[in-house]
Amino acid sequence: MGKKWYQKPSNWLTILVSIILIPVLLLNCFILFQANSNKDEIPSVFGYKPFIVLSGSMENEIRIGDLIIVENTNPRKLVKGDVIAFRDAENTVTTHRIIDIVKSDGVTYFVTKGDNNNSQDQNLVEYQDVEGIYRFRIPAVGTILNSLASPMMIIIVVLSITVIFVLAFYASTKRQRDKEHQEFLEYKRQKELEEKIKASHPEESK
Repeated sequence: MGKKWYQKPSNWLTILVSIILIPVLLLNCFILFQANSNKDEIPSVFGYKPFIVLSGSMENEIRIGDLIIVENTNPRKLVKGDVIAFRDAENTVTTHRIIDIVKSDGVTYFVTKGDNNNSQDQNLVEYQDVEGIYRFRIPAVGTILNSLASPMMIIIVVLSITVIFVLAFYASTKRQRDKEHQEFLEYKRQKELEEKIKASHPEESK
């Protein structure tokens, strides 16, 4: 007997890839939906926000192409040394380290700087500009998600996974069907041979 489809490592590899990629695609779709629904807010999932790193200002701790996860936090709890994501003067999100906390006219500001930069950021960060505190990074995943951001790419990946899985399943079951068919033909040939032998020696069957 040949191996069943679930006994083949290649089939399990296909399933594993599907299990990993499909949730990533669904999460990406969810984030894109949130982003399009409210363009003034950064999409979050259970209080966590993913950001794709596009600059090397925080290397070597955070690298270009990483996916970083930022957690919503109360700005009043932030301290010197924390790495935060915040909106800068151009309304883009930057992730830098707090190097000082200052007050002016009763307003608290964070002084920030990229670990890989020679000087601190020109603009001070207010509480309202803080998007969250940096928690961890997933190396290189940001680059992958960035490439999957377009609807056309999502469709292509989903279809590719489906086609690969179907072809792998079909190839696996086809080999089993062919083997069973060959066994049936061999059995049929043996029965026909036995019938011929009996027909040629009728006295032996009495």
